[in-house]
Order: sequence, then structure tokens, then C-alpha cells
Amino acid sequence: MTAAIARAARLAAVVLALVCALPGGVQAQQASVDPLRPGDLIRLKIWREPDLSGEFRVDDEGVAVLPRLGPTQVGGQEPAALTARLVAAYADFLQHRSIEVVLLRRIQVLGAVRNPGIYSVEPSMTVSDALALAGGTTSEGNPKRIDLIRGGRRLPVALSAETRLAATSIRSGDQLFVPERGWITRNTGIVTAAITGTVGLLIALLSR
Repeated sequence: MTAAIARAARLAAVVLALVCALPGGVQAQQASVDPLRPGDLIRLKIWREPDLSGEFRVDDEGVAVLPRLGPTQVGGQEPAALTARLVAAYADFLQHRSIEVVLLRRIQVLGAVRNPGIYSVEPSMTVSDALALAGGTTSEGNPKRIDLIRGGRRLPVALSAETRLAATSIRSGDQLFVPERGWITRNTGIVTAAITGTVGLLIALLSR
């Protein structure tokens, strides 16, 4: 019995290590349950009800003023539970359930992008989509290395242009930062010309 328990414990440790080793593995779970924060948006799309549709900001108290519902506490609740709650609440006013609820996070897109600033992003967006909101990367930017920064610290996550934001630990207040490419990469023409000139000079000297 003791041996069986020990084997089960070892197996659980291996599974946990594998999950943690996957890019965004545990963090993806965190992203899916991270509650709304002040500054985030709730986007409502209700079929044939333009007066009930729109984007509504979460205030500093975690409250959003929603049409027909009025001030509604939305902060601190898991996204899935909040979405289900809002759909159920609006279903009381409607003859149908064609209700779309999207929760948007407020993040900063900084670094080598054309229009750095604060943007609201949907979970279905990719990193590339978020960078496009900021006008895309500049010619000096390195789109192959994108950092996720929180509280001034770079988080150890691997991001690519195709990474879906919902699969990351990104949350309101975070930064997507695009660093500049290295000097040599940004100036390949100068480097090539310098090398070519140096080689030509050496050949000329050796030919004398």
C-alpha cells in the first residue's frame, strides 16, 4: 500500500512538472480565471437590441453601469461565471438568448511600435493583433522577441506573434513590450559595406 502511494506521488510530481514546463501551461489556467480589474471593458452584443449593446467600463470599485441592470458589481468574479450571470440576467428581459458577452483587458503596448499606448484587447486576439492596434512594429522592432512585463518585471513566458492572449497570463495593467533589434541586425547594409571594403583593401594590399 505504501509503495502504491509513493508511486502515485511520484507520478503526480511528474505530471505537475510537465504541465509547468509547457509554454503558458499553468499561466493559461490563471488567465482564464483572472477577474476583471478597474479599467477593463465589458462588451455586450444583443441581437436587435442596440440600446442594450455597447462597451462598459469597470470603475475603481469593480462596478460597471450596464443598461437595464444599472450599477453591477463585476470585479472579483471569474470571467466564465460573470459571463453566465450576465447572460442569465439579460435573458429575463428578452425573448431570445442571442447575447454575446466579451471581457476586454486594458494593457499597454510599448517599445518599438508605431503608436505606443493603452489598448483594450479581447481574449481571442493574438499577440500580433494586439501589436496591430498599436500600428505594428517599427523597422527597428524585433517581432520575434516580445516581452510580457508586469510591475516592471519581465515575466518568463515565451510569446510569438501567433500566441493567443487567452493562452497567456496577461491581465489588465500588463505591458507587451517590443524591444529593438540589435545594431548589427538593423544595419546589415553598413556592416556588409564595411566588410566588403575591408576585404577589398586587404586584397589590394596583398596584391602589391
